[in-house]
Parts: sequence; C-alpha cells; structure tokens
Amino acid sequence: MSDLNIETLQKVLPSRLKGAVTPSLVQRINNISSDPVLNEQIKSNILGYTSVLQNGKFKTEEYVNAVIYVSYKLMGYTNLDSYIKTFPQRYQLLVSKGTSSKDIAAYVTMYNKGKLVNKILEQTLVPTWVLNQDIYQKAINTQAELMVTGKSEKVRAMAAHSLLTHLAKPEKAGPLINIDMTANTGLDDLKETICKLAEMQQNMIKSGKASTKEIAEQQIQEAVIDE
Repeated sequence: MSDLNIETLQKVLPSRLKGAVTPSLVQRINNISSDPVLNEQIKSNILGYTSVLQNGKFKTEEYVNAVIYVSYKLMGYTNLDSYIKTFPQRYQLLVSKGTSSKDIAAYVTMYNKGKLVNKILEQTLVPTWVLNQDIYQKAINTQAELMVTGKSEKVRAMAAHSLLTHLAKPEKAGPLINIDMTANTGLDDLKETICKLAEMQQNMIKSGKASTKEIAEQQIQEAVIDE
C-alpha cells in the first residue's frame, strides 16, 4: 500500500469527520513506524475499521490513536507497551512528572477499557464458526458416513437426523445477514429434495419397510423430460 493521502482517508470516514483530516494527521499515519510491514498493517486497519465511527461522537484523531493501539496489541505487545508506542510523548511527560508506575498502569487500564478501543477490538475478532470451518465439515462427513455404514439402525437413524437438523434451511434470517437470494439458481430446490429424500428413507428404516442395505443400494435415476 502506498502512502495515504487526505482524499483516501476522507473517503472512508463519515461526513462529519472528513474536515478533521489534516496533512499532519496523514503524515503521522504514514510514518507510524520504520517497519514497513507494521506500517502497512496499521494503515490497512485505519481504513478498515471506520464502521465503528458511524455511531458515537468520536474524533478522527481519537480513532487513529485507538487503531494504532489495537494494532500493537494484535502483534502481541502488552497493554503498557502498546500505550507507550501509541503515545510516546504522553508517556514521556508522565515519566518526567514523576508519575508512579502504578498510576501509569492505571491510565493504561482506563484507556484499554475505553469504548472506542473495545469497539475496534470487536472488529478484529473472528467468529468461532469461521475459525472451525474445517472441523464443522469433518463432523458433517462423519455423520454422513455413519448414516450409510453404521453397524446399527439406531446409529444410522441418529446420524441421518443430525444431518437433517444441522443442514436444514434456517427458518429466519438473522438481522446481520445480507445476501441477495433473488436469483433462482435451483440450489434451494435441490437441497429441499435431498432433505425430503433423506427424511423418507429414515422413516422407511424406522417402520421396517426397507433395510439400511436396501436404502444404501438405491440408485438415482436420471429424469427424462419430454420436449
């Protein structure tokens, strides 16, 4: 990423904060660190977390400081070290005034618990279900295998039920889901058909109308469409 300029930073900020972008602020962002990798990451974070500014009366400089602080924390620095690196002049002023280590630690703790810092930290968190996608898929594969090859009908029926439960179409879409499903790709129809087939097979096994071996050996016939 090349150096930020005023126009780039203004584009990602709410309208009420665009006027607070000054050449000195942009220069500070571009010269955060002599480490180019760290510099690039901090600039990327500053551009990427601006959604936290949509609500609240935060200032642009406060936002930049909080992002820098959080960026250092994400690198593994302690709260105190992150604070010192973010506010070197402020820290030196405290030391020059003879402020005790205990009091400085208290200031750091207060800043770390601030609303803006924590709103930015929330943006950096990766949901557990995303981190464990591979485990989730392995669990599905295991259940699918048990449904076909389990040694007892009870195990096969429970595996089939588990798949029907966890792969069913959600009844209600959450407020954070924003996926355009207007285009009909046929995938919904296919999934619904598969679910109905699995449910029917499960009922046949339970009622004794068919064995698991018969179900497993069933063949899918290709439909012939009259033109």
